[in-house]
Amino acid sequence: MPTASLLLAWQLKDKRILIVGGGDVASGRLESVLAAEALVTLISPRLGLHPKTLNLLHQNPDRVLYRDRDFSSVQDLEGIDMILTAIDDTNVSRYICTLARERRIPINVADVPPLCDFYFGSQIQRGNLQILISTNGQSPKLANIIKRQIESNLPDSVAKAIENVGVLRAKLRERAPGTGGDVGKKRMRWMIDVCNQWSLDDLARLDEQGIERMLDLGWEKGTVISTSEAGIPPSPRFKLPEHTLPVLAGFLAGSLVTCLAFTPRLRR
Repeated sequence: MPTASLLLAWQLKDKRILIVGGGDVASGRLESVLAAEALVTLISPRLGLHPKTLNLLHQNPDRVLYRDRDFSSVQDLEGIDMILTAIDDTNVSRYICTLARERRIPINVADVPPLCDFYFGSQIQRGNLQILISTNGQSPKLANIIKRQIESNLPDSVAKAIENVGVLRAKLRERAPGTGGDVGKKRMRWMIDVCNQWSLDDLARLDEQGIERMLDLGWEKGTVISTSEAGIPPSPRFKLPEHTLPVLAGFLAGSLVTCLAFTPRLRR
C-alpha cells in the first residue's frame, strides 16, 4: 500500500520564500506563492529568466526581491521560511537541500521527489474554493488530466455559494460568539444543516436580506428555514425562448408534409 502525503493548505501570507531558478517551472512556482501573498526572494541569472518570470518580477516589485546571480552560500537562507529550487544542476539542488535540512527549512526540489518535503499538485481555484490533486509526486501529468475532469463537473454557482456561506457564518459568530463549548457545537450543527438542506444554486442566490432572515427566523428559533421563507425566489426553470415554439412547429409541419409526399400509397 503506497504511503500517503498529508495534504495541507499552507498559509504563506508575508512569509519569506526563496526560489532558486528562473525558468518555466520556477515561473509557475513564483506565480503560486505570489497568489498566496508571500514575500519572495528569487535567485537566478537574468540571462536564463523565462518571459513569464520577467513579467511577474515587473508586476510585483514590492513583493519580489530579485538577485541576478546563481545561488551563493548559506547566507542566501537567512530569514527564509520555505525554499523552492527549479534548476537543472542536481548537485547544486542537493547542496541547497542539505543546507535546508540542517536548518529545518521545508524545501521542494523540482523533479527530484526524494529531496522534497512537500509536493506541488494540480490546483483548481474558483473564488475561495481550492482543490489540490496530488499523485504523491508520481505523475504530475495525470494529476493535470484529473484536474480538467473535476473542473468540467463543478457547478458554476459553487464560488458564489461558498462566498455567501462565509458571510452567513461570520454573521452567526457575531450573534453567538465564542470558541468550543455548547455554543460552538450548536453553531457548527446549524451550519451543517443549512449546507445539507439548501442546494448550491440556492446558496449562491442568497442575498443580505436572506441571510438576516435565516438568522432571525432560523438560528434564533433553532431551525433551518426554507428558501421561500428567506425571500429567495424559486430556481429558474428551463424555458424555451419565445421565438422557439413557432420555429419548432414550422419544422415539424414541414417534416410531416415531406413524409406524406414520399410515402407510397397503399394498394387497395
